[in-house]
Amino acid sequence: MIHLDNPPEDCLAFFQDTLRLLQENGCQFMVGGGLAMFHYTGIIRPTKDMDIFCKSSEYPKILKHFAASGYKTELTDVRWLAKIYKPPYFIDIIFDSVNHNCTVEQDWFDRGPEGVLFDTTVRYMPAEELVWCKLYVQNRERHDSADINHIWLKYGKKLDWDRLLARMDQHWHLLLAQMLIFQFTYPHDYRDILPKDLFDQLIKRAADQYELPPCLEKVCLGPLIDQTQYEIDIKEWAYKSYTIKTV
Repeated sequence: MIHLDNPPEDCLAFFQDTLRLLQENGCQFMVGGGLAMFHYTGIIRPTKDMDIFCKSSEYPKILKHFAASGYKTELTDVRWLAKIYKPPYFIDIIFDSVNHNCTVEQDWFDRGPEGVLFDTTVRYMPAEELVWCKLYVQNRERHDSADINHIWLKYGKKLDWDRLLARMDQHWHLLLAQMLIFQFTYPHDYRDILPKDLFDQLIKRAADQYELPPCLEKVCLGPLIDQTQYEIDIKEWAYKSYTIKTV
């Protein structure tokens, strides 16, 4: 694991060279992951890689350019993830989410803020999309609720909440659940950060669910937030899985 406030020289050189090659290749890319968390919250924590987000049309060009520059490349999952290696360090090239719900689009780049990272000017993924992606990470091994809380605590007053709701509109329950967790976690701060009109709207939606007719199909949406812990629901308990787009 690498500490961002004092990275080893070879690690710093790796990150700097990676950013140089990305810019040299002329590809649109954004920085996400722990480095984006640092940008929005100031939290410094150990990391083992750099997360780079791009459109699906861009990653083949990125992989070819890095392979020609002596890096090992890997198309880890053609649906959402590729990797670039120079052991012991590596880069994740992300163009979708594991549930294929958060596909990287042009408007991410149009709205992403600029910043300086390792002496290089980069674009970070927008805070709204960062939260959007993290709302679906609720595994036993990794749960991003605390990350979202920290983004909201430090950046929530600048957040485009209407945009976040538009992103989460189909799965608004997850947004409401996170708002309740934030209210629990920060009883001193939530009134100044969480928009009350949005909170009231989502609470009403939740109450209105009881007025709707029951679902005809026995569906489990759990795989959207955890692809392993809800396998038993699909394989043994006869629940239908949520249909996600595939390539």
